[in-house]
Amino acid sequence: MSKLIFINLPVSDLPRATAFYEAVGATKNEQFCDGTASCMVFSETIHAMLLTHDKFRQFTPKAIADAKTNSEVLICISADSREAVDAMVDKAWTAGGKVDPCPKQDYGFMYGRSFEDPDGHIWEVMWMDVAAAQTAMAKA
Repeated sequence: MSKLIFINLPVSDLPRATAFYEAVGATKNEQFCDGTASCMVFSETIHAMLLTHDKFRQFTPKAIADAKTNSEVLICISADSREAVDAMVDKAWTAGGKVDPCPKQDYGFMYGRSFEDPDGHIWEVMWMDVAAAQTAMAKA
C-alpha cells in the first residue's frame, strides 16, 4: 500500500485558504473538514490539512512561524509536464498568490517554478524527465 502524506499548514483565514487551494487544483474532502480544518486533496497520496491557528496549536507546543517572514518548510509537488507546472503557477497567481518567490529553474530535463499562498507557505511545482536526468547525472 502507498504511504499517504498530510501536510499540516496553519492558516489565518480558513475560507480564503480553502478557496485558494481549490483554485490551484486541490479538491476539498469534506470528510475531514470542519470549522477549524480543511482537507485539500492533490492526489490519492498527497493532502494538505489547512488548520486554523487555534487548531494547529493543539498539535505542537512551538510558536507558529510567520511564513511571510520566516522559512518553515518548502513543499515541492510534481507535475506531469512543463505546461502543467506553468498552469498550476498561473492558477496560483489568479487566486491571489505570489508567483515565483524562488527563482525559476530550467535544466532542460527538469523544470520548476514556485508560488506562495496567502499565508506565505511556499510551494515548488516541478516536472522532471527522469531518464534524461539520469543521463545528465551520469555524464557529470
